[in-house]
Parts: sequence; C-alpha cells; structure tokens
Amino acid sequence: MTEMATVSAKIEKRKKEEMNELGISPSEVIKKAVDDAILQRKLEKAAEGISEIVPLLRKVSEESWVKAIRETRDER
Repeated sequence: MTEMATVSAKIEKRKKEEMNELGISPSEVIKKAVDDAILQRKLEKAAEGISEIVPLLRKVSEESWVKAIRETRDER
C-alpha cells in the first residue's frame, strides 16, 4: 500500500458548509489539485528543457540528420 501523508488547509467556513451541502469531498478535491499541480509543473519543466535543446538542434545540418537516420536504419 502507498504510504500516505496528511495535509491540511484552511478555507472559509461558508465554503466548507457549501461543500458539505453539495456532497463534495475536500480530500478528493485536494488530491486532484495536488495531482494537477504536479503534472503542470512537470510539463513546465519539460517545456523549459525543450526550449534549451531546440537552439542546439537547429545547429545540426539536415545532411547530418539524414546521415544519422540512415546509419540507424542500416544497423537494424
């Protein structure tokens, strides 16, 4: 089983009451928000990495790409 940690948050009492009335589970909302935030940050970091690599890739000539692809295919 996955090890769990407890996280707490303070929200307006009115919002907590409204969540109860609507049958919304604070735990599920928090879990989804955390998952979404983690995914968003990973995507941002990946985009940063790509933006750093693209200028380097642009320096490689088309001929070099074609040669590398052909060599890879020939190795099969």
